[in-house]
Amino acid sequence: MKNEENTNMEDLLENQEIAEQEEKTLETDVEKLQEKVSDLNDKNLRLMAEFDNYRKRTMKERSELIKTAGESILADMLPLIDDFERAMEAMKTARDVEAVEEGVELIYGKFIAFLQQNGVKEIPTENEPFDVDLHEAVTTFPASSDDMKGKIMDCISKGYTLHEKVIRYPKVVVCE
Repeated sequence: MKNEENTNMEDLLENQEIAEQEEKTLETDVEKLQEKVSDLNDKNLRLMAEFDNYRKRTMKERSELIKTAGESILADMLPLIDDFERAMEAMKTARDVEAVEEGVELIYGKFIAFLQQNGVKEIPTENEPFDVDLHEAVTTFPASSDDMKGKIMDCISKGYTLHEKVIRYPKVVVCE
């Protein structure tokens, strides 16, 4: 019987040692998993903070771009303003109206060329068919002939596009 008790005791001790080893292994596994969770949480927080900083930076850059978007165009317009100021000064003392008129026409030509260089184009209206997407009808007039029906008779105010987008619709009189 003593032999049997020793065997049972040994089995118990062995089972207890195995249980302790399994418990230690489980504890180390839990510690490793807790470290991994902590590391992932830290990485997640850093990533969220980095994204928030990126979002704020891009919003700031975008608002700066919007504020200064027209700066170069306005700077390019300054020589035209200088020309207009010289023309106005010349008008005060000029005796030759034709020379002043020619100067103003030159400035007008420079201004139109400047607009075209920057993508602004006039919308054609002269004897063009009326297009609701391009023209704004102010009034209608009876057509003198059938071929004039639906065509533009007169342009009251010119319209313009900027890179194919209408920025001002021409105000027109349409034949009916």
